[in-house]
Amino acid sequence: MAQNKSSTTDSQSKVEQEQPFLSHLFELRDRLIRVVIVVLVIFLGLFSFSNDIYHILAEPLLSQLPKGQTMIATGVISPFLTPFKLALVVSIFIAIPFILYQLWAFIAPGLYRHEKRLALPLLASSIVLFYTGMVFAYFVVFPLVFGFMATTTPEGVTHTPDISMYLDFSLKLFFAFGVAFEVPIATILLVLAGITTPESLVSKRAYIIVAAFVVGMLLTPPDIISQTLLAVPMWLLFEIGVFFSRILLKRRKEDAAERELSEQEMDDELDKAIADEERLDKGKSH
Repeated sequence: MAQNKSSTTDSQSKVEQEQPFLSHLFELRDRLIRVVIVVLVIFLGLFSFSNDIYHILAEPLLSQLPKGQTMIATGVISPFLTPFKLALVVSIFIAIPFILYQLWAFIAPGLYRHEKRLALPLLASSIVLFYTGMVFAYFVVFPLVFGFMATTTPEGVTHTPDISMYLDFSLKLFFAFGVAFEVPIATILLVLAGITTPESLVSKRAYIIVAAFVVGMLLTPPDIISQTLLAVPMWLLFEIGVFFSRILLKRRKEDAAERELSEQEMDDELDKAIADEERLDKGKSH
């Protein structure tokens, strides 16, 4: 009988453990479906303008080509497939706030109140920084890179870029600069998690600058301009992250000191109440 009861208890505990796990899976599935629906809705709205979107993307390059010269399409279906791919990628980029919100809504119930209070501003900042990196790439990096390419084209060579290769090149730069601009968030998270300290990061500044140029070399096309234009902002953003991490650490220490003070005050009040009660009891006994 005891064995039957223990086996029944074990099976019930397993079922209770499986139910929350399955409910989390169902919730994750529902949120992924919402993300896919939103991306598809945005894509359907953009698809009819896909050629116009591609023209906007290609403008920094087209403005550097010789007068009367255009881009080419070497693939059989690339005139259709390339704008199609661009419209889909733009739909995902536009949906990033909604995607991150779904991620936030999925993990938020498992966070403490102080973690939620910190995570939400970091999430909003990461979205802004990602878009800022893309804008920086389009308005600053693209004109410089393509202007440099136009001036270095050998004599007798006609520079006629393929539309598909240009799209791949552009998306790599957008992604590289969008991710690189997340450096302050990564720095703050590392400090707040206790993995490192602002002082330790500052002491390793020389290594971090070298690492920034290595990352710029790996994430960007093989030209010195785009590599430098990625490495220098990464270094500056690292300094910004160190600056704000110091402020957040100072605020965390002040909050901890206030909590300790309030706890001490509560203990003092409790001791005082106990002492008053004991005095009253002694007075009644006399």
